[in-house]
Amino acid sequence: MQDFAYTARSMDGQNVTGRITADTSNDVMAILSERALFPMTVKPAKKKGISITFGSGVSTELLTATLTQLADLLTNGVPLLKGLEILIQQTPNDRMKTVLSDIRSRIAEGAQLFEAMAAHKNIFNELTISIVRAGTEGAFLEESLQQTAEFLERQDDLRAKIKGAMAYPAFLAAAGSAVTLVLIIFFVPKFADLFAQLERQGTLPTATVILLWLSDFLGTYGLLVLIAGAGGLYGLQRWAVSPKGREWIDAKKTKLPVFGSIFLNGAVSRFCRILGTLLRNGVPMLKALEISSESSGNVVLGQAIRSAAENISSGATLSEPLSESGLIPGNVMAMISIAEEANNLENVLNNIADTIDKKVARQLDMMVRLIEPALLMVMGSAVLFIIVALLLPVFEMSTSMS
Repeated sequence: MQDFAYTARSMDGQNVTGRITADTSNDVMAILSERALFPMTVKPAKKKGISITFGSGVSTELLTATLTQLADLLTNGVPLLKGLEILIQQTPNDRMKTVLSDIRSRIAEGAQLFEAMAAHKNIFNELTISIVRAGTEGAFLEESLQQTAEFLERQDDLRAKIKGAMAYPAFLAAAGSAVTLVLIIFFVPKFADLFAQLERQGTLPTATVILLWLSDFLGTYGLLVLIAGAGGLYGLQRWAVSPKGREWIDAKKTKLPVFGSIFLNGAVSRFCRILGTLLRNGVPMLKALEISSESSGNVVLGQAIRSAAENISSGATLSEPLSESGLIPGNVMAMISIAEEANNLENVLNNIADTIDKKVARQLDMMVRLIEPALLMVMGSAVLFIIVALLLPVFEMSTSMS
């Protein structure tokens, strides 16, 4: 989606200008027609200069608190615009204040809440936008905001747990890498003259030759390697967020050993939870599948869900086309199939999501526990290689002298 600037004429002959977030200009014209506005000009909105931001500037804790407060205000009968105005006055974060002000302005011009949120995707992720969209279209906006806050809080707790568990392994990796690079770049060259004669004689061990070459290469081109690595990471990041790059990554990451099942289970859990919530609130199956496919967080799984929706429209059950995709585990498909027969799909889907979340938490805990000894082995092997490569020539010289 992108922002379009429009100029339209109202029924009373007044010119109205504003912005609408949509996929195409035709969509904008359709939206204006629904608002009883005659579109005069519709064109992509000009970006206000070039701005570079590092991070969203809004913590998950503040975001969840804001969504919860907005849900409480709406539940108690406060209109949406008035509720946003209250939050703007109360929020202590300037970045959030700016975002809420822009959202209020867009809604005042006729946009839906999820459309206004979609203009700030660095603050509101796809899951948040999808749930709020579902709540708007299913007439349970207050509940959807509360559920979004709970989802974000649950994800933040899990992320904090992983960061806490990874703190020591990350320290080991950083310290080990620093020690290894210092040894290779600054310590190894001091032995170059000592090993030069053995190298001319052709008796220098292969490990030592490799170590000396690596030391010379990093000492000479280390800065260029660092710049090239940073540029490569930047290019990779840009490619990863492109449609083709994201599709390729989502297809491959579910097939990774150990990590693949975690990624896939997380996406399936989000799909089941959102679909169950939508069905429980009376959203039709096809519409619920369309919305939940966007909130799974995996492009490949989303395509499989949309394909299943097409088959359902022709009379098939949900479990049949989903099982053909091969992405959803067999035990989950069995439960979905039985739930369809029992006409209890919405409740079963939420139970499935809870079960998968517990499984993912156990998998992450086990993975973190395995990373620490693995890092110790890698760092120990690197240091051992350096020591062996330095000592082998000394042993050979001692043997030849004796």
